[in-house]
Amino acid sequence: MSFLVILLILYIIWDVNYFIRCLFTVVAGRLFQSKRKVTDKTSIYGLCTSQDVDIFIRHMNNARYLRELDFARFHFYALTGLYEEVRKRRGGAVQGASSVRYRRTIPIFHPYKIQTKLIWWDEKAIYLEQSFVTLSDGFVRAVALSKQCITNCDVTELMKTFPEAVTRPEMPADLKLWLDSIELSSQKLRKDK
Repeated sequence: MSFLVILLILYIIWDVNYFIRCLFTVVAGRLFQSKRKVTDKTSIYGLCTSQDVDIFIRHMNNARYLRELDFARFHFYALTGLYEEVRKRRGGAVQGASSVRYRRTIPIFHPYKIQTKLIWWDEKAIYLEQSFVTLSDGFVRAVALSKQCITNCDVTELMKTFPEAVTRPEMPADLKLWLDSIELSSQKLRKDK
């Protein structure tokens, strides 16, 4: 009985489902999918359930999109071996910024996939584009840009360990505008000190 009480307390205090899903996503990807190049697009699949919806119980809650993007990033890191290379250098990865453009809702009980692609990198971060695509119509429901700050290592040197990423691609125009807006925001915050 005390074990069940402890388990219930853990379930209340920590988001156990999140950790189980993280573990499942990474392990299932490694066991059942082939390794990918760091420049390849990866995909995970999901279903909008009653735990994902907004207060009107019609479509996915905006906060849930960000949570699902976490799982897609973990999957990308596992399949490409990128995180393993970061860890070899005693580094880590943290979310530095993200921006989501919602184009159309994902209705309840609709299956979707999240496609993740590395689109650029600099000395300190990698930049991912992630898209939510509904399986019924192939429509891109939301697009996210993500800045993943890589700690304790030079990302340009790190990327040279991947033969397909020896040459950095040209920075996409939308990414440049987004990074410019982040810099403007940072300048404003520095002035407010």
